Amino acid sequence: MGAPTDPGAVKVYTVNGEASGSSSALPDWLTRKREAKGKGKRAIREHVEGSIELIQHFEFPEASNKVKTTRDGHHAIATGTYKPQIRVWDLDQLSLKFERHTDAENVDFVMLSDDWTKSIHLQNDRSVELHTQGGFHYRTRIPRFGRALAYHFPSCDALFAASGPEVFRLNLDQGRFLNPLVLQGEGGEDIAGVNTIDINPAHQLFAFGVEGNGTVEFWDPRSRSRVGILRLPRDRLMPMNSLAIPTLPGIDDGSRPAPLSVTAIASRPDGLSYAVGTSTGHTLLYDIRSARHLAVKDQGYGLPVKNVSWIEGGSRMAGEGYVLSADRKVIKIWNRNTPESNFTSITPANDINDVHHIPGTGLMLLANEGIKMTTFFIPQLGPAPKWCSFLENLTEEMEDQTARTAYQDYKFVDRAELSKLGMDHLVGTPALKPYMHGYFVSLQLYDAARVIANPYAYAEHRERMVQDKMDKLAETRIRSRKDGAGNVKVNKALAEKIKRDEERAKKREERKAAKKAKAHAAADKEGAAEDEDEEGADAMEVDEEGAGGEGTTSLLSDPRFAAVFQDPEFQVDQSSREFALLNPSSATQRQTRDAGRPRGKTAVEEEEEESDKASSDPLSESDEGEGGKSGSESEDSDDAGKLWQDDIRTRMAARTAFRNRVREPPVRRDPKVRLVPLQAQDSSRGGRSVDKNATFGQRRAQLGPSKGKERARDSGWPDVRHSADGGMEMTFVPRTTSSGADYDDRPQKAGKGKEPRRKGVEVFGAGMEKGGEDPDVAMSEADRRGRTKRRQGMRSGSKNTFRRM
Repeated sequence: MGAPTDPGAVKVYTVNGEASGSSSALPDWLTRKREAKGKGKRAIREHVEGSIELIQHFEFPEASNKVKTTRDGHHAIATGTYKPQIRVWDLDQLSLKFERHTDAENVDFVMLSDDWTKSIHLQNDRSVELHTQGGFHYRTRIPRFGRALAYHFPSCDALFAASGPEVFRLNLDQGRFLNPLVLQGEGGEDIAGVNTIDINPAHQLFAFGVEGNGTVEFWDPRSRSRVGILRLPRDRLMPMNSLAIPTLPGIDDGSRPAPLSVTAIASRPDGLSYAVGTSTGHTLLYDIRSARHLAVKDQGYGLPVKNVSWIEGGSRMAGEGYVLSADRKVIKIWNRNTPESNFTSITPANDINDVHHIPGTGLMLLANEGIKMTTFFIPQLGPAPKWCSFLENLTEEMEDQTARTAYQDYKFVDRAELSKLGMDHLVGTPALKPYMHGYFVSLQLYDAARVIANPYAYAEHRERMVQDKMDKLAETRIRSRKDGAGNVKVNKALAEKIKRDEERAKKREERKAAKKAKAHAAADKEGAAEDEDEEGADAMEVDEEGAGGEGTTSLLSDPRFAAVFQDPEFQVDQSSREFALLNPSSATQRQTRDAGRPRGKTAVEEEEEESDKASSDPLSESDEGEGGKSGSESEDSDDAGKLWQDDIRTRMAARTAFRNRVREPPVRRDPKVRLVPLQAQDSSRGGRSVDKNATFGQRRAQLGPSKGKERARDSGWPDVRHSADGGMEMTFVPRTTSSGADYDDRPQKAGKGKEPRRKGVEVFGAGMEKGGEDPDVAMSEADRRGRTKRRQGMRSGSKNTFRRM
């Protein structure tokens, strides 16, 4: 009872024949493929994707009528046409064992033995044939055309239901016909025939389904008389608009009620429960102790029920207590307690003639109006038989991906869309596959028709695709909140550092761009501008750099690193030893902050602060100060639009004026910056206190030379200090001459005067000179101008001999 009741949740596998029309199946036109192997029409073979063939050659040339399995479970027997024949398959070998041909088509058959060796067959020409292991054994005839066959094992009587009220009996032990069982009907009326026979395995009670009056008669085999009659609820089963059968002019007056026939009967092994199928497509469940039905199931097609059976199998069966009912179109399996819901519903590709459920398993065999017989396996209904136990593992692999991608080459369109595309004329052709309220059409044909109907469809589709991509990119961005934290949940210090670095890089790029703009403005003003092509190239280069800087993806907005700032697993533990080894300065600052001591700024931080301030470039100041107008303002003058004329005299005059302006001594300004010592001094150790607001030179003069060490030079030389961690600090004060050049500011030794300056000589701070001549050294004219004659007594470069002049 634990099986699911949702039909969509039950998986039905087709392991033989054509795929079914259940919820897990695909249309035949979609799965059937044709392949050409060889030459000629006969070389074309068809196969169904995602299907297997469990039993080899499980088919008939035209159609199959009945199918059953032996009681020992090792063989399957089926009858079919054309030509009329009987086939036996060895289930242990999963192949065809043999086939026999008969003179007439088979109506019904019964296996007399536990294996395939003995059987009795009812033919449609009123003949009865007995077959043994060696083949055809004996043939006899019955007076009327037979409809059903049953065998009573205790008395060895074969019962034949025919088109009349008689049920003929053939005793196989005595080898002769016995008196038939004559059915009288409810009021003694004539009976058109008996459609089906059932023999209860518990108490051997005969049940006959009567044609036309809607009753089931029960007979006792011991007294050979009727012991009960079951009347079906005609008002519940017959449709509302069929109060009477069609009348014939001059014969019927229309007062005769419509016929209701019993077409199938199945008894449960408990001896009390019966399932009755009717010609109206209903299945009713009865307890023979009551005349009222327990449940009613409608097949939905209004076709006569061909088979009903109880699904039994013990504790291993998941479908214990389920009922199987089948008509020509559909097979339904449902719970006897809740008939309104289906366990599963299967619609085979061909019309059904017979259904046989193998007891205790989830396998069903179908005889249908097709060449291939069908086999269905439902794992949720029961296990696979022993002879195909591998089927349970195979069906797991049969979870093919075909159902997911089967329709990718097809497009479903309804009638309205078909009219808009102008494809109405294709209705009824193989190009359109009818399905429900529309059609399936090839995707290529659909695209071609859509382009013809709307030429701008591709442009609209492309615009939608671009917009979708832009929306997806917008979703991946990190949106910052008003507090600036954005979506950063962890590593906020790292996020702030990255943000500061990006801002500094942006400012640096802006300063570079501003300097380039000022330089171009100064060059244009002085008449040293380049050609128009070079200006365009420089402008393009600047634009490319700016674009590259703006288009650079930030780590905060890169989706690849989003987890670093959102997932707590990526949290950086700054108190760990690994972090201290990788970031020693940060660890030291953290320890200092924890100890309560203020942290001094590093040289890099001071340099960055100085760079953030306004630039003090004398060139830019001179450009802005000259005339009271900046370079950008000078471009607005009338001369900005004129072409530049190359005048060498003007260029040289401008260069000389620029050099003289640069060599003028700059005006010293008070930087208004309070410098702090690079190394903190402790007043307790030196005995002297240092004013924290003093300048760097004042502190240096107050501190003086260090204890225990004499300076190699006096205070004019650079001051070198060694720190405890092996570092070294050096300070010096550069000075310039009146001409703008540096000179050596070393103090002279005691007792010696300062050397006089020479005209035209520039002295640098490191003892280097430029220009002038040494008065103590006199050079000859030859040394001054170089050698004018060839050397004597030297080896020639062209010959390996001394050349005598």
